[in-house]
Amino acid sequence: MYKRQEYSYRTSGTCSTRIDFSLEDGKLKNVSFTNGCNGNLKGLSALVAGMDGAEVVEKLSGITCGYKSTSCPDQLARAVREALEAEKAAGAEEGSAEKGGAEE
Repeated sequence: MYKRQEYSYRTSGTCSTRIDFSLEDGKLKNVSFTNGCNGNLKGLSALVAGMDGAEVVEKLSGITCGYKSTSCPDQLARAVREALEAEKAAGAEEGSAEKGGAEE
């Protein structure tokens, strides 16, 4: 089943201020950063294109930038984690609605 959802994440603690991306059947697409290190973030966006969201979270979580406790890759991981959790919750609600909300 083809499923695409658009997301926008306001970053915190980084030079970039926002990350926009979409998830298509759990795969990352159309990643773009607002502000930040232009070349590095274009490179990061190209590298994660088509990757499974869970793999992106696993690989990029916890990366820091200089003295900061986070980084643009870490912020992307946080954004993707939130998006995956939202999709999982929406899927659970959808499944419950299909069952009529009652179990025997």
